[in-house]
Amino acid sequence: MCGRYAASRGAEDLAEVFGIEVGVPPAPVEPRAWGREPEESLEPDYNVAPTKEVLVVLDRPLKDAEDKRPVRQLRKLRWGLVPSWAKSPEGAARMINARAETVHEKPSFRRAFAARRCIVPADGYYEWVTGTEERELEVEGRRKRPRKQPYFVTPADGSVFAMAGLYEFWRDRTLPDDHPLAWWVTCSVITTEAERAPLAVAPDEGPRALADIHPRMPLMLTPDRWDAWLDPARTDPEDLRALLAPPPEGLMRAYPVSTAVSNVRNNGPELLKELAAPEEGTLF
Repeated sequence: MCGRYAASRGAEDLAEVFGIEVGVPPAPVEPRAWGREPEESLEPDYNVAPTKEVLVVLDRPLKDAEDKRPVRQLRKLRWGLVPSWAKSPEGAARMINARAETVHEKPSFRRAFAARRCIVPADGYYEWVTGTEERELEVEGRRKRPRKQPYFVTPADGSVFAMAGLYEFWRDRTLPDDHPLAWWVTCSVITTEAERAPLAVAPDEGPRALADIHPRMPLMLTPDRWDAWLDPARTDPEDLRALLAPPPEGLMRAYPVSTAVSNVRNNGPELLKELAAPEEGTLF
């Protein structure tokens, strides 16, 4: 799964990486379309948790513009998808991930999968290692695995971790049409089976593959898939499912980090510091 990640790159850096046309401060945003007034870019966040605001990349025509071509935009969304038909946003914290295997058919995600796909840029994500038997129970949905030693998983070459995502609009019917918070725009990260191939760079002690850490991982999109994934003209589910194939193996590294990241109130670059050895005892 992906329940916590780091995102330290600023809007200007992301604009260069992804070819952003609109949405980088001080360029104006669309308050009513996006549910919030224009504001400054987000600060670096080394402990992104569900329901926080996050930066995402998307292709979409600009509202009320004469030119209806899709424009690549950098937007602030809330992590935790609220389906358009939901009566309230209360379940958003549970909708932070969508499984690649079923995203095309699940009622909460299938419309967004067909029409509203995005990229969630990250430095990497955190995952916690525990014993083999407990992980098997978690896969079966019979037990929530207790968090133990955290690991940070990131591209070995230092590039941006482009996580496949979905976004959705939700109208708060308790507010008038002209209220700046009448519309919520939320997102979810797509996950896939974790790689079983050896890591590009493995820690001296610990897991040798991502599947040793957790059975799921965020679906990383390599640059050659960005345009196709973001293209709103592509709406056929079967065509889109081909884009859900895992990236080439051997692109990632993983290393142990401080258990301080387990507390969402902790935030700072020190959370990404590599430890010489795990702090907590695990199956390794």
